[in-house]
Amino acid sequence: MPNKKSAPKHAAPAQEADSRRAQTEVAFEDTALLSALFGQFDANLVQVESRLGVTIHARGNAVMVEGPADSVGRAGEVLRTMYDRLAKGHELDSGAIDALVTMSNEPVLEGIISGDSKAPPVMIRTRRKTIVPRSAGQIPYMQQLAHDELIFALGPAGTGKTYLAVAQAVSQLITGSVQRLILSRPAVEAGERLGFLPGDMKEKVDPYLRPIYDALYDCMPPEQVERRIASGEIEIAPIAFMRGRTLADAFVILDEAQNTTREQMKMFLTRFGQNSRMVVCGDPRQVDIPGGDRMSGLADAVDRLEGLEGIAVSRFTAADIVRHPIVGRIVEAYEGPDA
Repeated sequence: MPNKKSAPKHAAPAQEADSRRAQTEVAFEDTALLSALFGQFDANLVQVESRLGVTIHARGNAVMVEGPADSVGRAGEVLRTMYDRLAKGHELDSGAIDALVTMSNEPVLEGIISGDSKAPPVMIRTRRKTIVPRSAGQIPYMQQLAHDELIFALGPAGTGKTYLAVAQAVSQLITGSVQRLILSRPAVEAGERLGFLPGDMKEKVDPYLRPIYDALYDCMPPEQVERRIASGEIEIAPIAFMRGRTLADAFVILDEAQNTTREQMKMFLTRFGQNSRMVVCGDPRQVDIPGGDRMSGLADAVDRLEGLEGIAVSRFTAADIVRHPIVGRIVEAYEGPDA
């Protein structure tokens, strides 16, 4: 079992040395989980230490956390939540730990993740994994995905907008809540057009839809994805293919929606059918519509529809980015006051 350096036997109480410092002990019942909890060479404990500015010492089936009072409380909560995730069979990697540290400022963290408080747990179950919030902004978004009919998810790349929508769609397909998944995206990219790419229409479109495929394969075994695509249960197509259809009994996702025109967005939203749910994802600050002077259909739709019954809007910021922490800093630099 990993073993952190032991604490001094006769250390004076931290509060006596510095009134702003504190210490707490966090004990764990199942010692078999400690190796995964601590990480190889205590990497997980070191990560919590560096993020929160505390010191963590392992003592048998417990750890002693010392440092600034606020940080000690947050570290203890993070460690307990890490343990709970492992006890429930969930994954625990550096990204998940970073997300838990980030969310430890949220008063509902423990209840949201573990379900121990009056708040119900927020999670999405798929065939391959159980997904829990990894940022504060993902908590209300995941709640909207479970309850609202039409959701606009706005914010920078890396915040989980499309991934969580695909995960919720897969979950509902598995349980039979919907009969089809329809995943769409405008075939627009900066500096490139479909006609310049080799192959037939599917081969031309697939590169634009690759992020959607990646999310599907992460939530469902590849052979099931291929089988359901072949049977028509999962359809992945550019937005132009939606014209003239009524999308009933379906979970419909439009990704990169900032690159739709107002006419395309109106066409897409009016495809809404009975027993369907629709999620529209995009970053209003990354518009690549040819012509430059054309208003994004995403911005126009949010302006017109926000506040209407059955329609929800989730806005993410750089603080919600769940990729490498440096990505958040890059986004902040590009979107700052001098951008």
